[in-house]
Amino acid sequence: MNIFMRFPEGRAKALTLSYDDGVEQDIKLIDIMNKYGLKGTFNLNSGAYADEGTVYPEGHIHRRMTEKQVTELYKNSGHEVAVHALTHAFLDQLPTHVAIKEILEDRENLEKQFGTMVRGAAYPYGTMSDEVVEALKLCGIVYSRTVVSTNDFRIPRDWLRLAATCHHNSPELQNLAKRFVEDKIEWTPYLFYLWGHSYEFEENNNWNLIEDFAKYVGNRDDIWYATNIEIYDYIDAYNRLIFSADGKCVKNPSSRKIWFQYSEKLVEIEAGAMIEI
Repeated sequence: MNIFMRFPEGRAKALTLSYDDGVEQDIKLIDIMNKYGLKGTFNLNSGAYADEGTVYPEGHIHRRMTEKQVTELYKNSGHEVAVHALTHAFLDQLPTHVAIKEILEDRENLEKQFGTMVRGAAYPYGTMSDEVVEALKLCGIVYSRTVVSTNDFRIPRDWLRLAATCHHNSPELQNLAKRFVEDKIEWTPYLFYLWGHSYEFEENNNWNLIEDFAKYVGNRDDIWYATNIEIYDYIDAYNRLIFSADGKCVKNPSSRKIWFQYSEKLVEIEAGAMIEI
């Protein structure tokens, strides 16, 4: 007997993106993502928005948006917003109470700005410590992305030390995308997690990189495209399934439908249901 998680509608593959800083280039990135059906998370520093009316000098690449621009772009976009610390500070270098302020105030600001609950994060500069992880927990954050790449499609286990598949500038991106799309999944499901900063596409003059990637992996029936928090919540719900001693009866205590493969059989179980397999 083997049991393997499956994503919504029984899919064996999921894909998500994570981009930082709330810069103007996110406008173009979201256009590309929406065109090909991709979804993702944008990690924002609510204490570092540009002043209203800011005009950047020609050639300036890292162009933060104003609060108004940020609200207009991400609100009701179908994408997630998440904490990136109030002022993009090196959290591991701060006294713990100050790090907590950076995290919690950013979360509070974003929740008020977007009228939603914010539970995810990405570490500014990728720096972290055990104390910072504990601070995130105390602030109600359930996942936080690092800058570590796995170059594979493993399902995360430590969500507060969340590694990505790769950065978009990875020389392995094309090979990873090909493997992700072409591999036939019999057992463990795949998660492709891509991260970066959209200003890098302008800086490196390689917008074609993300356009080609999105065109290749996007709009496929066998892939679940989701935000970071949607994937976290689904996997969390799957992990809370309760199986009988012989593994032939299962209860779903969560509020969402869950799919899994039981030997050769695809099983779906409604929220709150208990079934024999």
